Amino acid sequence: MPQTEQQRLGRLGEDRALAHLSAAGLVLVERNFLCKAGEIDLIMRHGEHLVFVEVRRRAGSRYGGAAASVTPAKQRRLIHAAQFYLQRYRSLPPCRFDLVAIDGEKLSWIQNTLEM
Repeated sequence: MPQTEQQRLGRLGEDRALAHLSAAGLVLVERNFLCKAGEIDLIMRHGEHLVFVEVRRRAGSRYGGAAASVTPAKQRRLIHAAQFYLQRYRSLPPCRFDLVAIDGEKLSWIQNTLEM
């Protein structure tokens, strides 16, 4: 199935975020986890922590930028998807939500952006 330009650019943003996080010592657990509650772009390990990563890409900051595009509704979907994912664990690991915001060429990694 052919990808739209938006999907292709989103995938490139995820690739860039994954490379950046991997270089910082995080290890990929799962990519594009999809469930009835929503999608999580990257699930990674950082030491003892399980990290749920949302990747947002914007061409510029004209409308508030990539970080501002994570609406309260999107935050709720991320939390519900993470709760769904965590059902597979008998003992819950420490978790956090990180955001990788890409505005044009600038990449920002924001750790612990949401409370679960």
